[in-house]
Amino acid sequence: MSETLCAIVLAAGQGSRYREVAGAHRNKLLAQCMGRDGVERCVIEHVLSNLSGVVDKIVLLTRPQYSCVAELGLRHGGEVVVLESPGMGDSIAAAVSAEPDHRGWLIVLGDMPFIHPDTLKRVADSLQPDMISVPVYQGQFGHPVGFGRGFASSLTGLAGEKGAKRLFKAAKVNEVVVTDPGVLWDIDVPSALVFKG
Repeated sequence: MSETLCAIVLAAGQGSRYREVAGAHRNKLLAQCMGRDGVERCVIEHVLSNLSGVVDKIVLLTRPQYSCVAELGLRHGGEVVVLESPGMGDSIAAAVSAEPDHRGWLIVLGDMPFIHPDTLKRVADSLQPDMISVPVYQGQFGHPVGFGRGFASSLTGLAGEKGAKRLFKAAKVNEVVVTDPGVLWDIDVPSALVFKG
């Protein structure tokens, strides 16, 4: 059994709230923002860059019309899985089915560019085969969420819009307390592109 760790980057959502404000043709994943490293990149590129050195494999889930997002995934050494559904459950199931042989999977949202790499590493390092690891900031669960290899069949069984939150009910959850507000900071509207953590 492989001891590698796989990041599943979910980048197949429609970004409806963002488009309502920014315009129907705007993709939030391609919007420019200043990262916590002081470098300006687009949102999805920050997410991919932050995973460097943390995981062994990246699988990026995206939509057929998001060719620029797919291209960035490939440029950062990721495997790209294209699917029609924006559903989080469908995306996670497709990714774990494509990459089943790992010690665990880190579920990373494509619109969360401000998670500190040290936080990603702490969640990754805390993974156990039969546990879910989640960062907790000021009492709130954040992202990314790590699943040990014991959750493989549960993850491949997900479907539709709902993600893996229901798996928490019967699981042992390892709460990784962090001081990183980036674990709660997603880009739902254009004003969120400026990080105030």
